[in-house]
Amino acid sequence: MKILKRFFLGLFIVIALASLLAIITGHSHLFKAIASTYLIGNTGPTIDEHAIFESRTVAVGEHQPWETGEHYNKIYNEALLSEIENFNPAAFLVVKHDKIVYEKYWDDYNENSLSNSFSVAKTFIGLLIGIAIDEGKINSVDDPVSSYLPEYKDNPELTIKHLLTMSSGINFDESYKSPFGHMAKAYYGSDIKKLNENYTVTETPGETWKYLGGNTIILSFILEKVTGTTIAEYMSQKVWQPIGAKNDALWSLDKKDGREKAYCCFYSNARDFARIGKLYLNGGLWNKRRIVTQQYVDASTCSAYYLKDKNRRPVDFYGYQMWMTYYKDMDIFYARGIQGQFIIVIPDRQLVVVRLGHERGPNLPDYHPSDLYIYIDFALKQ
Repeated sequence: MKILKRFFLGLFIVIALASLLAIITGHSHLFKAIASTYLIGNTGPTIDEHAIFESRTVAVGEHQPWETGEHYNKIYNEALLSEIENFNPAAFLVVKHDKIVYEKYWDDYNENSLSNSFSVAKTFIGLLIGIAIDEGKINSVDDPVSSYLPEYKDNPELTIKHLLTMSSGINFDESYKSPFGHMAKAYYGSDIKKLNENYTVTETPGETWKYLGGNTIILSFILEKVTGTTIAEYMSQKVWQPIGAKNDALWSLDKKDGREKAYCCFYSNARDFARIGKLYLNGGLWNKRRIVTQQYVDASTCSAYYLKDKNRRPVDFYGYQMWMTYYKDMDIFYARGIQGQFIIVIPDRQLVVVRLGHERGPNLPDYHPSDLYIYIDFALKQ
C-alpha cells in the first residue's frame, strides 16, 4: 500500500511540475491539445472538432438551392472511385455548368454535415481582402501592413500582397507535427493575437515563398481593423448570405467571444463549399451579383512567378491564398486543407469539385498532393 501511495504521489508531482513548466515556458496550449487528442483516442486534429472549441456562426440568408444535372450520379468511374476511397473520404461532389452532376457521402456524413475545412479557410480570408479593397476599406494590396497595424511600423516594406502570397519574411513556423510550434499554439491556444506578437520580419519581404498560416492570421487582423466587425460576420454579410448557402457555418475561435482562427477551422458542408468554387469560376459573380471584382479573382489565381521557393524554384503554383496547377493542357486552381479538403475549379470544363475527408495524399515535388489529380480525373469523366 505504501509503495502504491508513493507511486501516485510521485506521479502527481511529475504532472504538477510538467504543468508548471508548460505554463512558465508559454506552452499552456498543451493542456487543450492533449485533452482534445490523446485522451480521447486521437493522435491529432480531426474534421469533427467544432464542439470542443468556441465558435462564431457564419449566418445564412435566403437559400438558393442547387439544381441537379440530367445525369446526376449516373456517370462515374469505378476504378477512380476506388482510388478516392483509399484516402478515407467524407464527401465528394462535382458541379458542371452550375448543376450538381455527382455527389457521394461516406460513413455518417451527408449534404448538411459540418466538417473542418482546415486551410481552405485561407482562401476565404483572401477573398474577404478583395472585397474590403472593392469597398474602399483597404486601398490596395500594395499598402504597407503598418498602415493598418501599427505594430509593424518598423517594417514599412511589408505589404498586404506579401501576406497574400506567403512571402512576408516573418519567422513563423508551419510544423504540424511539433506540439510546440506556431500552428499547435494557434490551433489549441487561447490568444491568437498575443501569439503573433512573438514573431517578426527576419527576411526581406517579397523574395521567398514560404507557406505559413501566420500570414493569413495577420490578414484577419487587418480585416477586423478596417471593417469594425468580426471575420465571421463579414464573411456572412459579404459572401455566405449573397451566395445563398443553405446552412450556417461555424468558424472556430481562440476563446469565448474571441478571434477566429482565420488560417483554418471554417466548418461547413460540400454543397455550400462548392458555392465558393462557383464564385471563383465565374470571376467573382454570383449569378448576376458582383461579390468581388474580376480583377481581384484574376490576381488571386495568377501565380506569383516572381517569387522563389526555398530551393530557388519560381513559384508557379500559388497566388493570393490560392493554389494552382497545369494539368492535361488546362489551368486549374484550388483551395486545400491538410486532411484532404479541396475546392477545385477547372474553368475550361466549367467544373467545380469538392472533396472532404480525413486523409490527403503525399505532396509531390511540385507541391501538389498526389490525390488531387484523382479528383480532377474523376470530374473530367462527367
